[in-house]
Amino acid sequence: MKHSHKYTISQQEPVHDSAIKHVQGTSVYFDDMLPLEGELQAWLVTSPVAHGEIKNIDISEALRQEGVECILTARDIPGENQMGPVFHDEPCLASDKVTCIGQTIAIIAANTFEQAFHAAKKVKLEISPLDEILSIEKAIEKKAILQPPRKIERGNTDKAFKKCDHILQGSFRSGAQEHWYLETQISIAVPGEDREMTLYSSTQHPSETQAVVAEVLGISKNEVVVDTRRLGGAFGGKETSGNHIAAWAALLANKTRRPVRLRLTRHMDQMITGKRHRFLSDWKIGFDKNGVIQAYDVVLNADAGHTSDLTMAILERAMFHAENAYYIPNIRITGKAWRTNLPSNVAFRGFGQPQGMAVIENAIDAMARFLKTEAESIREKNFYGLKERNIAPYGAVVENNRLDFIAKNILLSSDYFKRKNAVDTFNKKNRFVKRGISLVPVKFGISFTTSFLNQAGSLIHVYADGSIQVNHGGIEMGQGLNTKMLQVAAAELGVSIDRIKVTATNTSKVPNTSATAASSGSDLNGMAVKNAVDQLKEKMIPAAAEILSEMFPKAKIDAKKIVFENDTVFLKSNPKIAIDFSELASRAYLKQTHLSAAGYYRTPDIWFDRDKGVGKPFHYYTYGMSVSEVEVDILTGHVKLLRVDIIEDAGEPLNKRIDEGQVIGGFVQGLG
Repeated sequence: MKHSHKYTISQQEPVHDSAIKHVQGTSVYFDDMLPLEGELQAWLVTSPVAHGEIKNIDISEALRQEGVECILTARDIPGENQMGPVFHDEPCLASDKVTCIGQTIAIIAANTFEQAFHAAKKVKLEISPLDEILSIEKAIEKKAILQPPRKIERGNTDKAFKKCDHILQGSFRSGAQEHWYLETQISIAVPGEDREMTLYSSTQHPSETQAVVAEVLGISKNEVVVDTRRLGGAFGGKETSGNHIAAWAALLANKTRRPVRLRLTRHMDQMITGKRHRFLSDWKIGFDKNGVIQAYDVVLNADAGHTSDLTMAILERAMFHAENAYYIPNIRITGKAWRTNLPSNVAFRGFGQPQGMAVIENAIDAMARFLKTEAESIREKNFYGLKERNIAPYGAVVENNRLDFIAKNILLSSDYFKRKNAVDTFNKKNRFVKRGISLVPVKFGISFTTSFLNQAGSLIHVYADGSIQVNHGGIEMGQGLNTKMLQVAAAELGVSIDRIKVTATNTSKVPNTSATAASSGSDLNGMAVKNAVDQLKEKMIPAAAEILSEMFPKAKIDAKKIVFENDTVFLKSNPKIAIDFSELASRAYLKQTHLSAAGYYRTPDIWFDRDKGVGKPFHYYTYGMSVSEVEVDILTGHVKLLRVDIIEDAGEPLNKRIDEGQVIGGFVQGLG
């Protein structure tokens, strides 16, 4: 028997574990699940006005409609009428007042979707309109601030401005963006014995969904199970919004004691769910005659929508990335969140970072125009350094900086300077169609900035036939997380991925999970899987030593030298002293070996003091750059992307092909 190599994560680099099913159309999403016996369909009654007092809700005619089994309003909620993830300022069902168009006032369960949809139109709402706030500017005018402003500051910004050769000021607006996940929001609630409730829910955060449902039902978390196989896309849009759908379905299921399915149409989904936060930011930048930035003062104004949701965390990440890839000795970053009468804006890929970094990139472009030089050269002059000029505004060390290395490589590989000359020539010859080419860097912090969320769990079973089941707290939403967890488990246990099955994420198997977000899903859950495998090997090695001693009675078996590789467990000093992994599992079971392990991981050494504005909020940073060439029709405003080159420092990727797909997908989504 040869043991020429060890299985490593990179050697077993499979395609996405659901790729074939996706192509064949056999992947099971929530609305593909067959109707359960007695299942009802749900629909919503929503506010037609952005702000108003509810005078009356008349459901009498709606209740008389064919097939209607149940209509609930706020007074029918057995628990607490709230579903805010951080601040308790978002009612499950509006009662006295509505604060945005699309806010849910009543929920309906009927035998068919058509019946529920029709009945919703028969609910009569009497709402007295109030003044509405629909823009950041008006929110500022009305002083509708969500929470006290936050600030991060280093140096003496005001004093530094007085010494600058040049000062520029401006503002930058970044708009909202729809997530446009292929699968709309959906949840299926199934009542069980007593007060138990099981939810098959399209959510990025099963434990938070569990908590919200328990809260509105007035029961304990241990009576609620959330099960999530896969999502048809999310991009942050199902981190909190999925909780709402689950809560409404659960309320109806609890009342009727029948399964209830609530699936939003695309129109309803887009109307009632939040978007990427709109930002309106004011900046002031001071620099010397060579384009070296000396001072930067920026105020980031975020449109929260009508409730808090995750706005303060998103604003905070925008602040953490306000300087992007540049060292600025004197910097003041102020973050303000404003309440408007729009659906609560929610997490979106980047979680505030794009809005924060875009402002300084806009300021640098203004510097380049003012100095009549290339923006690329200004960017390079101001990059973070390796051993000096390497401290972030909040005091963290910017480590493993690859900015200069990436810049040199991408400028060369993209033919930047040659193409820049071609762009200049094109623009001289064309009056109404113009081209531009630009290098843009990114420094992105990896970790939840709310420190306690940086933890994950796993549960792994080895069955007596040698097959393995992996459970983890992350959510597969197309990004390949389950595939990476397969790879981690296989590499650490020394087996092929074919014998491993990753199951649906389930709160009864792995509790107290964090959201799959913050670009941390692979890090957190991968380490939790590794921890579980380490425990399994600790249990299996003594059994392996005993079994190998029985199989090879003349051999001296040192348990410390037992190795798991290539679906085989053998003695490192003599690979012929070996047993197949499946046989080991079977015989270890007969010897009463516990073949299960619960893994756990928490990210070390991260913290942030919000009062002082200092700390180490990220475990590490990742770096990347793009060179994009675009063409703009200045008469119509039509923009065409001609070419983009991207270099991303991915370290040692678990799965290069999947990560490449994520980089490309992220760019295209940012392109809009």
